[in-house]
Amino acid sequence: MELLLLNEPLTVCRLDMAATPPEWAKGQELLALIWDVDELTLICAEGCLPPGQTAERGWRALKVTGPLDFSLVGVLASLATPLAQAGIPLLALSTYSTDYILIRETHLESALEALRLAGHQVVS
Repeated sequence: MELLLLNEPLTVCRLDMAATPPEWAKGQELLALIWDVDELTLICAEGCLPPGQTAERGWRALKVTGPLDFSLVGVLASLATPLAQAGIPLLALSTYSTDYILIRETHLESALEALRLAGHQVVS
């Protein structure tokens, strides 16, 4: 599988449940807004995050080159398994057309090595 390493470091932040998508987050390489009954999470470029936000900085994204058909099975498992075996945590996201995995920047080189050893191609 071919993976594209996105350029910008990312942050995963928790926003107030009453918040709307913030203007400062728009226009990024990757932007994800996830609402559930307990929290509102925003994933965006680290550089656009204003001070005072509750956030976990230092993530990098790998995008599965797509589009992926909804009938495909095991895409995330093929990525998660070698990372788990290498002791590397991940955060997974999916869009209509593809999948992303987020890796902490401190684990990036080890993650890329584990993915390449598992037969994946990583391009930047």
